[in-house]
Amino acid sequence: MSKLEKAVMRNDVLLDIATFLARRWSGNDRTIITLAPDRPPATKPDKSQVTLPALAYYVGTDFQRYRQWRVALWYESMRMRHSSKVLSNEHAFGFLLNTLETKRVEILGLRDWEGMENELIFYEGISWQSRQLLNTIYGRYKIAEAFSQYFLTGYVKGELFGGELEKVQKAVEFANEVVKEALDNNYGTEWVEQQIPKLIKMLELDPLVSIPVLAPRTRMGASLTQQDVLKQIEKVVRTKKREKDSEEKSKEIYEGSDVLHEFEALVKESKKTENKGYDSLENFGLSVPDRMDVDETQIYDLDLIQKVKAAFREWKTGWVERHDETGEELDIETIVESLPKPFLSDVKLSIKSKVVLLLDHSSSIADVETEYKQATVALCEALSYLGVKFAVYAFSTENRQVKCWVVKPPTVKWSLVCARRLAQIKAVGGTPLAEVYGLLQPVLKSFKPDIFVTLTDGEPSDFDAVRAMVLSYRKVGIKMVAIGVGRNLNDAVGIGQNLKYLNYEKALSVSRLQDMPKKVIKLLRA
Repeated sequence: MSKLEKAVMRNDVLLDIATFLARRWSGNDRTIITLAPDRPPATKPDKSQVTLPALAYYVGTDFQRYRQWRVALWYESMRMRHSSKVLSNEHAFGFLLNTLETKRVEILGLRDWEGMENELIFYEGISWQSRQLLNTIYGRYKIAEAFSQYFLTGYVKGELFGGELEKVQKAVEFANEVVKEALDNNYGTEWVEQQIPKLIKMLELDPLVSIPVLAPRTRMGASLTQQDVLKQIEKVVRTKKREKDSEEKSKEIYEGSDVLHEFEALVKESKKTENKGYDSLENFGLSVPDRMDVDETQIYDLDLIQKVKAAFREWKTGWVERHDETGEELDIETIVESLPKPFLSDVKLSIKSKVVLLLDHSSSIADVETEYKQATVALCEALSYLGVKFAVYAFSTENRQVKCWVVKPPTVKWSLVCARRLAQIKAVGGTPLAEVYGLLQPVLKSFKPDIFVTLTDGEPSDFDAVRAMVLSYRKVGIKMVAIGVGRNLNDAVGIGQNLKYLNYEKALSVSRLQDMPKKVIKLLRA
């Protein structure tokens, strides 16, 4: 565990496992995961979207943070599966509805996922450490927080004075009856919501009273000790499990061996990914987007992807039968119809080349940025479909500095995570093409691509420097190809003319972004 406590988990690896688990748990294959570093977990069932914080949002060791993050993902997946509505926690009405729904979906969820019970106990034990002490808060929010603690756990942290405890106990009793009736009669979120006004009245709250939403680490007073965590887990086990040997069971839950293997695998994957060229690429001036909060669905044009794949479906099989003047087989029907090519021959269709794609994301493409990315995704999906080894990079300018982004390294398979990275990159800045070629040169020496395709719609900042860099790539045996992307035919022709003077072995241009994937793939035909 000591080594794992200092483990680094990459966001793209978290995104992969979160997408897999959320879709499996929720039963919704369209679930989209968004990572937002400092925002609490949230769900939008109508949009099939779950937002999760980064691991640093939670307290404890890295393994404990991962376990809390994973339980939060489970709860949000259960909301996706069993709730039709999730309101904001920032006002009392939404806070109370979501609190009741948390217990309802938890009970429903455990019917299908009994193995989560120990993790929920761990989550309650460690999150209790960051629950607010009632003695330190005042006003109506104190009653709302006390109700949440008592309803979800059966006890409160701190003291309630006067008639506060009795008020909270009666409200909790009513809330438990609401949840039981909802479960017994298969009522959903709408019915539970109808009961909230009565609960608000019992707690003497204003439905619009503000409820502060704090990250666990901001609530911590004294430092978190592992002994405190273990003691709290023992308390939860004694309360909920009522087992004789609660100490042994608590230790088992605290250690979390069932999830530990999963965590270790993810840490190894993060390290392996790093070795394949993510974090280490910073040394070469290359970058991977830090934030992953823009989802990739907007740049997935499924119709375009299917059209591109269909156009090259025969390449997938590797062989196709063609009519020719000579061949291995005679086609009698062709002779009868007096057609000029009566023979049939088998033609091998393949792309043996290793390919690098470089995408221009300067400000000149800002007005067609979505369509540009859609065409790029369609191209990458087709290359992956055909089994081509390829890498994808993009460039822009940030704070007057060149940023060369890693979208897909050579040794990583094309996936939704790669598309997610592309979605984060904003079209901004100039076209410092020569400098980008220089940044990529040491990295591509190990990949040794056969073809380097640059997609651009603007003029480079320094023509002479680009000519020199293109020649330096050609000298080591890399075929340099440029495709100019224009907004109309005249624009495309002008860009194509400019590219011809830059020493590329082949320079093409397209006036329709949808045509770009097919043009690139035809260039690669062996």
